[in-house]
This record gives sequence, C-alpha cells and structure tokens, in this order.
Amino acid sequence: MANNKGLIIITGPSGVGKGTLVKKLLEENKNIWLSISATTRLPREGEENGIDYFFLNKKEFTDLVAENGFIEWAEFAGNYYGTPRKEVQNQLSRGKIVLLEIELEGARQVRESFAEGFQIFIAPPSFKELEKRIRGRATDSEEAILKRLTRAKYELKAQSEFDATVINNNLDVALLEIKKLIAN
Repeated sequence: MANNKGLIIITGPSGVGKGTLVKKLLEENKNIWLSISATTRLPREGEENGIDYFFLNKKEFTDLVAENGFIEWAEFAGNYYGTPRKEVQNQLSRGKIVLLEIELEGARQVRESFAEGFQIFIAPPSFKELEKRIRGRATDSEEAILKRLTRAKYELKAQSEFDATVINNNLDVALLEIKKLIAN
C-alpha cells in the first residue's frame, strides 16, 4: 500500500467499530504504527510501559504539556492522557504511517498542532444501528449507554470537520475504503 499521508487520525462515536477496523488495518499493513498514548493512570494488570501506554506521573506529564510535548492531550476521570509528539515524529521520520485512534476533542487538537494529519471519521449507517451495537455489547449500565448515545449525537454532528467519512455498515467494505484513503 503506497502512502502519501504520514499521520492518519481515526475517530468516531463509541460503538462504531473503530477498534475493530484499526486492528484489521494493523494486521494487514506492517508499515502502520499505532500511536501509544501516555497516561497518568496506574497500569492495569498485564499492561506494560511502552507497549500499552507510556505511564507517567502527573509532574512528568504536565512538564511535557509545558514543553509542547503532546500532539493532543486531555484529562479524563482524574487522569491525563495524551499523544507524545516525539514518538510520533520518530516513527514518521522512519517512513511509517502513524495511526491515531482518538476521540473527537483529541482530533480537533491534532488539527491545531499537526495540521498535516489526515483525519477520517467513522460513522454508523444510522443512529438506530449505533444504539443497537452499543446495547448489543452488554457491557454498560443503562446510564452509561445513555451517556454514550448522547455523546454520539454530538460527535456525529462534527463529521463534516473531517477530511473523509467512512460509513461502517459492512466491516470489509469500510476497511477497504480506509485503505484506499490512506493510499491516495
């Protein structure tokens, strides 16, 4: 797969299939590097520093923020999360395609700090189908489901901000569309 784009950002609402699409993309193209986020949260059992996340304390994280060391960052549930600029630039300089799977606000920050990134929004075929997928996971409480759906309505309104939108109605078709977008 030839590529004229170095940094690829994939975003979309919860339940749209971003993770599955990214996993398949990584399996098929060894020249794609999935960015590893930094976080101030403690590692969960089995997580490794530099593999799952870069685990930092709050001072290390805020020092990097002050040094413009993140392409994007946010606070969530009392912890900080961010995309380290240096590692992304290292991978790009090696000729890798760097893939960020991030949420909407992070994608907006990337647009400000790394404008050359190509942003793809993954959308569901319909809101009804998205709700079906989220409920079908059976992993969230009703309250959490409603929060995800409310957030999804907000995120879906933002898809026109992106360079391209891929509707994930069929996983294989959506994957093919993403590969074509990356290759052009």
